[in-house]
Amino acid sequence: MTEIKEHFITYLKNNNLKWSKQRDYLIDIFLSADDHVTADELYKVAQKKYPQIGYATVYRTLKLLANSGIVTAARFGHKSARFEMSRSDHHHDHLVCTECGGIIEFKSEQIENMQESVARKKGFTITHHKLVLYGICRSCNKTRH
Repeated sequence: MTEIKEHFITYLKNNNLKWSKQRDYLIDIFLSADDHVTADELYKVAQKKYPQIGYATVYRTLKLLANSGIVTAARFGHKSARFEMSRSDHHHDHLVCTECGGIIEFKSEQIENMQESVARKKGFTITHHKLVLYGICRSCNKTRH
């Protein structure tokens, strides 16, 4: 069993909630996703193996994963929240394509240093932040020209 599942099971037990095969399967699907997923996307994949899984189960499981600190939810200008693994040791920012909705993660020490410098000059202590840049990705740019 992975450390993530163990953390989630502990969280469930501490909150008098049950571990189930459906939750186990949903976590496996989520962990195998290589992108920021919505509840709808997770639901569609889950339906293939467990047609009895309801949308509410998927949504509640994602909410519990977020409450446990395992995942983070963000909107990125989309209608639905998108979920990704929480990584306290791996801060990153996002580029979001306004055409296709694609999300690209990136890390820039230069941007991080600039933010710290601005905060320091203003006497401000940054506790956390998120940077999201919106525009048009390479693929969508190619199809526009």
